[in-house]
Amino acid sequence: MKSRIRSRTTSMVRAGAAGLSALLMAGCATGPGTGTVPGFDNSSAPPSASVTARPDGGPTTPSPSDVLAVTPADSPSAAAKMVCGEETRNNIARILALASPPRTTDSWADKLYTCTYALPEGPLVLSVKEAPDPAAARAFFDKQQQSTGQAAPIEGLANLGFPAFQTPASAVFAKDNFVLTVDASALPAGLGPHQVSRDALAYQAATAVLACWSE
Repeated sequence: MKSRIRSRTTSMVRAGAAGLSALLMAGCATGPGTGTVPGFDNSSAPPSASVTARPDGGPTTPSPSDVLAVTPADSPSAAAKMVCGEETRNNIARILALASPPRTTDSWADKLYTCTYALPEGPLVLSVKEAPDPAAARAFFDKQQQSTGQAAPIEGLANLGFPAFQTPASAVFAKDNFVLTVDASALPAGLGPHQVSRDALAYQAATAVLACWSE
């Protein structure tokens, strides 16, 4: 089974890398002159601020580690909320060739922010576990990997330089204080007009969020 998962990852990374490149060019990860999200500048912002202004007057997206410094402890960070944000909804709509972004519902409990996408075929669940530090996030990630059936490491270029694993219907990445999980297990084997597989959807949705988290 692990060999089949790794084989799928090889094909997914080609599609995922191409999709990620497009997102970096045109999605939430685009920053003036850099192609990545510009960092959040705490030195010039009041404690309650969570975004800075772009040259065109719109808000930029802060990086996950920077957002933690200005977000109340009893609510999810703006970075975690990106999994339910407009950019991610649009990216999922593009991946599945949907006519419009899907509806979402969200929840926050035990430092876990969960966003459920109501796709025509069933629910797609994206979640972000916020840990107090990177070591705690890695411990949570390792525990998830050990307890998840059919988990196989995502290796090489496909992991984008982060600890990552996948199953035939999910993808999990750890970055900084965050563990991102995309769970497509409630969906059928093929989705949308292009019959996107569940593992490909999970991987591409995860890399789209990671593009938003780029610094």
